[in-house]
Amino acid sequence: IVLTRNKGEQKVYRRYSGYPGGLKETSFNEMIEKHPERVIEAAVRGMLPKSRLGRAQIKKLKIYAGPEHKHDAQNPQPLEI
Repeated sequence: IVLTRNKGEQKVYRRYSGYPGGLKETSFNEMIEKHPERVIEAAVRGMLPKSRLGRAQIKKLKIYAGPEHKHDAQNPQPLEI
């Protein structure tokens, strides 16, 4: 994943727990170190429709951080990005 200029520090992912003071912020650089699969999932989620169909499609998405996965029997083809 390639970003321009200072976007690694400036791009922020937010999540809200629902409680007062429960807004958590994480920069792109922190997110890519700890949970690289969530970066791709957030990007794909933003492209899908915000409806019942989009929620059904995101459930079928499987993203793994490394080359090891538990779908060897299905013989998936790697996707070059």
